[in-house]
Amino acid sequence: TYPEEERQIGMEGTLYVSFVVEKNGAVSNVGIARSLSYNLDNEALRVVKMMPKWKPASDHGKPARQIFTIPFQFKIK
Repeated sequence: TYPEEERQIGMEGTLYVSFVVEKNGAVSNVGIARSLSYNLDNEALRVVKMMPKWKPASDHGKPARQIFTIPFQFKIK
């Protein structure tokens, strides 16, 4: 959901969220790697925290933790 305050001022851009996919596929350690605004950052964090479990990485055939950083592009239509 686009935060109303940012929509009114026409704020657009890309922020980056980093997180860890644990050995069991759960998402943890969610944080902002590059910020855009407080409200947009919080919306991106909310979405990432709601993600279902991922397929974990593997290291020599065993599940392993993996760090990801993904972009979130906010654009008003």
